[in-house]
Amino acid sequence: MRLNYLVRTCLSAVCLSIALGSAGAAAQNSDQQGGNVVSEQAPVAGVSFRFIEANGLRMRIAEMGQGPLVLMAHGWPESWYSWRHQFAALANAGYRVVAPDMRGYGETDAPANVNDYDIVQLAGDMVGVLDALNEETAIMVGHDWGSIVAWNTVLMHPQRFTALIAMSVPYGGRAPRSPLENWRDTFGDNFYYILYHNEPGGVAEAEYDADPRGLLSRLYLSPNSPREAPEITDRERSAGGWIGRLGAPRGLPDWLTREDLDYVVSQFENAGFRGGVNYYRNFGRNWEITPHLDGVKVQVPTLFIAGERDVVIGGATQAALTDSMSRAVEDLRGVVLFPDIGHWVQQEAPEQTNAAMLEFLQGL
Repeated sequence: MRLNYLVRTCLSAVCLSIALGSAGAAAQNSDQQGGNVVSEQAPVAGVSFRFIEANGLRMRIAEMGQGPLVLMAHGWPESWYSWRHQFAALANAGYRVVAPDMRGYGETDAPANVNDYDIVQLAGDMVGVLDALNEETAIMVGHDWGSIVAWNTVLMHPQRFTALIAMSVPYGGRAPRSPLENWRDTFGDNFYYILYHNEPGGVAEAEYDADPRGLLSRLYLSPNSPREAPEITDRERSAGGWIGRLGAPRGLPDWLTREDLDYVVSQFENAGFRGGVNYYRNFGRNWEITPHLDGVKVQVPTLFIAGERDVVIGGATQAALTDSMSRAVEDLRGVVLFPDIGHWVQQEAPEQTNAAMLEFLQGL
């Protein structure tokens, strides 16, 4: 991916106290806040599941802690579980942490209509979570596609959010042209996964649904993770889909256990990939329906976090990112890049990510 495209577009067991008898208290607390406790135990200590009604969806949320709300939006192809290392750190610092399965993922509803995944609906989902939890405001956090959602949510609903932490995908203002058209001009007949996701007939999700572990195990790697040679080396789209272009991993990275991968795979085996791919099918529509955001700046205090080797930022320096985002963000309080870290920053470098988040939050 290239920075000038994405920067302008927007790309265990539950805690013992519950297991030993405080589930009734948790249920009572849930009834007071709205929603239903989910009988399934979350595979992260101290985290609980329940369902809420948000923006017309039945949405599963994972939550922990009490205090000011921190709402965390995951990206593709991920789930609430991508935030597993952030729950305790933030909850122990005095925050109420909520991470939903985003629209189309996990146990949250997956509408059939592609247009139901446009950025207006996705931002509405985030506000819907606040409404369901009886929270007037929240701190918005996002990674990857969740970052695109987070940027746009605070732009569209500035009165509902007090701060923003965006990860991986920067924002430099609304583009003068649809990014989808830019990508088509750039890649032509060559393979590019975003254009692949936009092909008719559902070819992308058909490939991924047939081999979810094959896709996820090839994506959930560090920059230096060893791989087998890819099966497909021809750059043209006609040579095949995406999995064969990635190269099978020679083991798991040190930040991802077999249990971690098994859990994420299970989420996509149950929900499928179509919902997440539909986000990409709205790149053109998102540009078309947001002329009102042209020239509008993010007003809330903002922190940007990424790995230095995240392909999304394309080698951009801290200075370059600061300069670009400062044009669209009124109160940019920092750009933090972690050396030798790739795209999955909050999973690859959880302690560093948590420290940066807490330093920012404590300074608000």
